[in-house]
Amino acid sequence: MSTIESPTLTAGTWAIEPMHSECGFTVRHLGMSKVRGRFNTFSGSATINDDLTAASVEAIIDLSSVDTNNPDRDGHLTSGDFFNAETHPQMTFVSTSATEDKLVGQLTINGTTNTVELDVDYHGVAIDNFDMTRAGFSATGTIRRSDFGINFNAPLGMDGMLISDKVAIELEIQLVPAG
Repeated sequence: MSTIESPTLTAGTWAIEPMHSECGFTVRHLGMSKVRGRFNTFSGSATINDDLTAASVEAIIDLSSVDTNNPDRDGHLTSGDFFNAETHPQMTFVSTSATEDKLVGQLTINGTTNTVELDVDYHGVAIDNFDMTRAGFSATGTIRRSDFGINFNAPLGMDGMLISDKVAIELEIQLVPAG
């Protein structure tokens, strides 16, 4: 009787596979409904060590690839009111520490860098039908856009605001061995 070993997350450099990954966000509009968006162009890598707490992650997001399913809103988001993508075309993330369920790093948006903490779920490793090893992760967190100098808003009666300052980050990431 033979046994089949499950693939494991091995030490080395892994690249984000963008076709099966998503970099999304959610913000409240009028305090009532959620507006969801994503970035269609991004890249990054993870260096995995035998000790997970020594892992590191780097990511680059093209801000002009923002997609909220509304071209006018997307154009406004890339303007100086929000991302200022003409001057700062990329958002970057560089991790500073990791545990089995947290990733902490420096997020830079609009030329401003702040520490961000993400909750991480590891979904395991699988080999696809093309014999490619893949690892899956989800990560979530919340930032305040005002912490990055993104202060555009419009007051609406009774202390309400047009757009929430809080932005939920939602990542679904598949990694493949780099190289």
